[in-house]
Amino acid sequence: MEEPIKVKKSFSKTLGAQFMTGLLAILPLAISIWILVWLFNAIDDILQPVILRIWDKNLPGVGFGVTIILIFLIGVFARNVIGRRIMHWGDSLLDKVPVFRFLYRSIRQILTSFSTTSSSGFMQVVIVDFPTRGMKTIGFITNEIIEKSGEKSLCIFIPNAPNPMTGFLQIYQDADVLRTKITVDEAMKWVVSVGTMMPEEFKEKL
Repeated sequence: MEEPIKVKKSFSKTLGAQFMTGLLAILPLAISIWILVWLFNAIDDILQPVILRIWDKNLPGVGFGVTIILIFLIGVFARNVIGRRIMHWGDSLLDKVPVFRFLYRSIRQILTSFSTTSSSGFMQVVIVDFPTRGMKTIGFITNEIIEKSGEKSLCIFIPNAPNPMTGFLQIYQDADVLRTKITVDEAMKWVVSVGTMMPEEFKEKL
């Protein structure tokens, strides 16, 4: 009687393992498609009221296409001389609005920091002790401070995983920071993947 029971358990275990393998294989694709569909519908719905008023019916995809084109044209406009002046003028106006200016300025600086093509973004990827000495994590240098004594301190943003848009701001002595050649893109992948896509240099440094 024991042999059939063992065979049954082994068969059930194999089925369970195969099901989990299939689930892990399909879930990333399904979640990615779901996010893209949600993003498409969210952007598409922005202009659907206008489209409904003009054509008297919803036209799926038109709002998405128009929105993407508008964003692209705004980007082209913002990169020329007149556009930069207007954007600078608009920023200066918004910076004068009480309460709102702090929110606007903070969001703008965060988004600028996450732009790897911006010279005002993260300066370098580093490894630091956090949250206590002996525990290592990855961080981004956002600013350098020269103290009156001549010593250098670093402002370091330590992102949360898997959402790097939030995190902690810490100040470290330069000597307590381990600098790396890891790119911001590689570091972001490491954070978003909750450590599964660890850069090789991070392993070597540890």
